Amino acid sequence: MTTTTLAVLVPLLPFLGAAAGLLLGRSAPGFARPLAVLPTLASLVLAALVAARQGGGRALDAVTELTPTGSVPVELALHIDGFAALVAVLVGTVATCVQIYSTGYLRDDPRYASYAALVSLFTSAMFLVVYSGDLMVLLVGWEVMGICSYFLVGHYWETPEARAASLKAFLVTKLGDVPFLIGLLALATEAGSFRITKILGAVASGSLDHPTLIALLLLAGVAGKSAQFPLHTWLPDAMAGPTPVSALIHAATMVAAGVYFVARLLPLFEASRAAMVVLAVMAAVTMVGSALAALAQDDIKRVLAYSTIGQLGYMTGALATGDRGAAVFHLLSHGAFKALLFLAAGVIIHAVGTNSLAAMSRMRGLRDRVPDAYWTMTVALLALAAIPPFSGFFSKESVLGAAEHVVTGHSEHAPGAAGWTVLVAGLITALLTAAYATRLWLLAFRGRGAEAPDHGRQPLVMNAVLWVLALPSLALGGLAFRLLPDWFDGQDLTPTLTTSVLGTGVALVGGIVTYAAWRHTTALADRTPLGAVAAHPEGDAGLVEAEAIAAHRAAYGDLASAPDPSDPGRLLLGPVHRHAAAGFHLDAVYATLFLRPVQAGASLVRFLDREVVDTYVRAAGALPRLLGAAVRRAQTGNVQTYVSALLAGTVVLAVAAVLVAAGA
Repeated sequence: MTTTTLAVLVPLLPFLGAAAGLLLGRSAPGFARPLAVLPTLASLVLAALVAARQGGGRALDAVTELTPTGSVPVELALHIDGFAALVAVLVGTVATCVQIYSTGYLRDDPRYASYAALVSLFTSAMFLVVYSGDLMVLLVGWEVMGICSYFLVGHYWETPEARAASLKAFLVTKLGDVPFLIGLLALATEAGSFRITKILGAVASGSLDHPTLIALLLLAGVAGKSAQFPLHTWLPDAMAGPTPVSALIHAATMVAAGVYFVARLLPLFEASRAAMVVLAVMAAVTMVGSALAALAQDDIKRVLAYSTIGQLGYMTGALATGDRGAAVFHLLSHGAFKALLFLAAGVIIHAVGTNSLAAMSRMRGLRDRVPDAYWTMTVALLALAAIPPFSGFFSKESVLGAAEHVVTGHSEHAPGAAGWTVLVAGLITALLTAAYATRLWLLAFRGRGAEAPDHGRQPLVMNAVLWVLALPSLALGGLAFRLLPDWFDGQDLTPTLTTSVLGTGVALVGGIVTYAAWRHTTALADRTPLGAVAAHPEGDAGLVEAEAIAAHRAAYGDLASAPDPSDPGRLLLGPVHRHAAAGFHLDAVYATLFLRPVQAGASLVRFLDREVVDTYVRAAGALPRLLGAAVRRAQTGNVQTYVSALLAGTVVLAVAAVLVAAGA
């Protein structure tokens, strides 16, 4: 079987699995799990074979014209280079793990069949984005992912949070997709083709007339899809969906698509220095802002959501320095440990029995109850914090090293301002990332909040998937920076001494300071009445003040449900905490700038339609109605009345005729 045939089957198999799952899921529920797992697993195997055959060598290109258009042709094209081959393996790995994990996580869900089918369709769409060599075909996968995210985020549609989150995710991403589509059409018009290879050839020859405008239009879509500032606000709210969906979206599909798209067309963005600076500023604001927000969140999934936003900021930062190898390296590394983080969080949520207890301030005694999640999440958090020798260290250092090369003049792919922006923001974010990773670990596994009810041991498949994903989080980085350059156009990914020392140093400082703050707040909480209640809910009430107990009961209902008084986030952020916890009020800003004016405009249109347009319509109907009423009154049914009227009319006509004749 040729490599082209294998590549075609990679997105086709999960698509067929999704179609079969939707058709047979209700009538034959026993087939739902095999139809979810087997096609995705087969696609993973085929993607691995394609990667092995491609081997980081010459890109595989295959094309056939889809339909004559009379102008710019739309073609079914494959373009598989080293980047595409490895990203496809990542997508297949995470999607397979999510499908296997979901068989345990959602084993009692009555809508599992439709859920699994949508996950398969989601996976197929991402494979299409990765392998496509034609931007219009890529757009199909891009939009199908948006539809799938809408349904999957809103899986628990009974809850208002899920309904609102799914709608918000759809609308915010569509807001970016409008300029994105305009940019694609403008790019194809100037390049004369939607084919990626021809577009890159046009960029190299300098035949594009408006590269800056096109690049900025495309960046709007990238910001929406990859949750970058200012279109990132949908991603934290999307945590209302099932946790495996969060793992899929954050690790290997939707949010990765924007970064991958820029990596594919990076020469286009490099043709505009202004676009590279905009990309760098967008990445810097995203990195620092999301890290601050993560440090203030209480819900464990929202912490991870803001973490994803920040790590995607690292990837776009690497692209802003002109190093797509570093960006995709971090995309691969992040995909492994972020999927692990979300699925471990799912084990915690499954253990306590409800998503509402995902608040870290309410967690207590989880280390011994979920040992698999404890150890694997510890590995993933160390990778997230970029502590050597875990995978996140090597990939994050490749990003910082790329920025250093621009700053020192060893790279001319980006302006110096972009390099400085990414480097400074990256170091600040490394400090904050280690801080919120340490805080998450302390509150989740050494927390002193309420002890949730124990719902027993989790299904074996869930814990097994955690250990599978822990392996690349441990080993991927050390091997990858030596092996990946052959796949990434020979770009050197070896960590540099300066950024390694700086990055690791600030990460250690962030972790140590957070631990010290936690110890301080714990000791302080033990000396306060409410802290004593929370730390020792079963203790002697005589040890605390009666007023404190009454206030506690009024706030929480019982002595065993107090939030953790030892959260170091408030101490570390100080007055910024309230604003960071609310995402720096961006939703309120958007409501003021966009939502309320639109609502006011809609109210005005409704008023005009009801009070003005409808008034004319009602008046137009009222006149015939009045005339009809007058005629109806004349139709009495009395023959004598009719004869009298006829005679009166005859007399009137006769008189009128005489007068006319006399006048003549």
